Amino acid sequence: MRSVEWLSLEQIAEELGIPLRTLYAQRSRGVGPHGHRIGKHVRVRRSDLDAWLESHADPASVGQ
Repeated sequence: MRSVEWLSLEQIAEELGIPLRTLYAQRSRGVGPHGHRIGKHVRVRRSDLDAWLESHADPASVGQ
């Protein structure tokens, strides 16, 4: 069975170097990475984060 890596919003904010409130704001607008609510916690699959980042790549920097 394949292991799935789950990330908290705190981990994502730290990894991307952005404020946590930015991720919460994006989630409230429905434009952030797809998350799963588990009780009171939100978790994002690593694969969903990677896909979301890829879909939001700056067109000017693609291929550099």
